[in-house]
Amino acid sequence: MFDLKGKVALVTGAARGIGKEIALTLAFQGADVIVTDIAETVSDVAKEIEELGVKSLALKCDVSNQEEVLNVQKQVIEKFQKLDILVNNAGIYPQKPFLEMTAADWCTVMRVNQFGTFYFTKAFIQGMVDRKYGKIVNLSSISGPVGVFPNLVHYSTTKAAIAGFTKALALEMAPYHINVNAVAPGPIDVSAGQIPEAMTAQIVRAIPLGRMGKPDDVANLVVFLVSDEANFITGQTIVSDGGYTLP
Repeated sequence: MFDLKGKVALVTGAARGIGKEIALTLAFQGADVIVTDIAETVSDVAKEIEELGVKSLALKCDVSNQEEVLNVQKQVIEKFQKLDILVNNAGIYPQKPFLEMTAADWCTVMRVNQFGTFYFTKAFIQGMVDRKYGKIVNLSSISGPVGVFPNLVHYSTTKAAIAGFTKALALEMAPYHINVNAVAPGPIDVSAGQIPEAMTAQIVRAIPLGRMGKPDDVANLVVFLVSDEANFITGQTIVSDGGYTLP
């Protein structure tokens, strides 16, 4: 579909779900892909990527720890000399009513979802500026910039912030030919059918296209945004939700 041969990509939170699918889809299109996650199983994803005939590197990393992020940056540059594509996918969404939410709960979500995106972007963007080329995609959500759900005030806040971060950064990076966009997924079945059938049916009834989203629905959009076919798109948060948030 898109030719990413010769490109080097990095996907955070790539051990499973949407992040894993993004990493594999980038590799399928020819990119060498670095995968990071706090889970040891991220190394299994790297093996799957290499089976597609491209290079990979698995690095365990807590995105909320700047020292660990800088260590990732050092290893990536040592092995690949550059980074063309950054996908800030890592995020958490613990559910808790706001009245029961503590400052610690709030800070944990902020550190992973907001600071993680900042740390990784900050670590690699100077190299993109120097080369006057780069593609950054941040994972937002329909919860925050488009709609809201109960018990997710902290999560929704971070995802709205990511949409704002994306737009503002895109403006600053445009003179350097760096495209910065975000994807806002709707209901995505990342559990391979493990969601209770009654709950799935209720969600599907609210989706005009009549089905749950799949990780590859998001991955295919990300791959388009990091391809040269999307060179004239920047600063956008693109919703992929099957029409769930239509008026």
